[in-house]
Amino acid sequence: MIKVMKYVIYDVLRSKMVVAYAALMLFLCGAIYYFSDDSAQAVVSLLHLVLFVVPLISIVFGTIHYYNSREFIELLLAQPIRRNAIFLGQYAGLSLSLAGALGLGLGLPVVLLDPSLPSFLLLLVAVLETFIFTGLAFLASVRSRDKARGIGLALMLWFYFSILYDGLILLVLFYFSDYPLEKPVLALTALNPVDLSRILVLLKLDTSALMGYTGALYQKFFGSMLGVAWSFGLLILWWMLPLGIALRAFKRKDL
Repeated sequence: MIKVMKYVIYDVLRSKMVVAYAALMLFLCGAIYYFSDDSAQAVVSLLHLVLFVVPLISIVFGTIHYYNSREFIELLLAQPIRRNAIFLGQYAGLSLSLAGALGLGLGLPVVLLDPSLPSFLLLLVAVLETFIFTGLAFLASVRSRDKARGIGLALMLWFYFSILYDGLILLVLFYFSDYPLEKPVLALTALNPVDLSRILVLLKLDTSALMGYTGALYQKFFGSMLGVAWSFGLLILWWMLPLGIALRAFKRKDL
C-alpha cells in the first residue's frame, strides 16, 4: 500500500491541474483575507468558496484519475498484491496530494494572515471535504466501467450535495410548514456533508443569523460544543462509509 501511495503522490503532484488548484486557492484565499476588515466575515466568505470549489475539484479529479489509472491498476492486480492495498494506496495517494495542494493554497493564508480557531477549523473542514468527495469519486468510478457515465454520476453527486440539497430542504419546509419540522430537518442535515461542514464552522463563529434554518436548529438543540462534536462525527462517517462501500465493490469487481 505504501509503495502504491508513493507512486500515486509522485504522479499526481506532477499534474498541472493540481498545481493550478493550489495556486488558485492561494490567490483567492489570500485576497479574501487581505482585503477583509473583519476576520469572521473573511472566514464566512472563504467557507462559501471552499464548500463550492473543494468538493468539485476532489470529485472530478478523483474520477478522472481513477479511469486514467485503470491500466496501472490492472497491472498491479496481476502482481501478488492484495486488492485492499491497491485500492487504499490509490485513494490515499490521491486524497493526500489534493489535501496537500489545499493545505498550501488555504493553509498559508490561514497561518500568515489569520491564525484563529475558526480559520483552522475551516482548513480542517476543507481537508475533510477533500477526503469525503475523493471517496465518493472512487465509489462512482468503481460502480461504472464507462468513463463518461462515471464522471456524469460524480458530477450529479456534487450538484446534489452543493446546490440541489438546499432547494429540496426549502421545498420540504414550504410544503410542510404546518407541521413541527425541527427534528426531521436535523435528520435531513445529516445526509449532506457540505451542509454539515458549513454548520461546523459557523457554530464556532457564533453567527446564528448566517447559519440559515438548519444551523439555527443546531444552535438551539445542541449548543456550540455539542453541535460541533455531532457535525464532526457525522463528517467522519461520511468519509468512512462511501470509502468502505467502494472498497468492497472493488474487491468483488471483475476488472
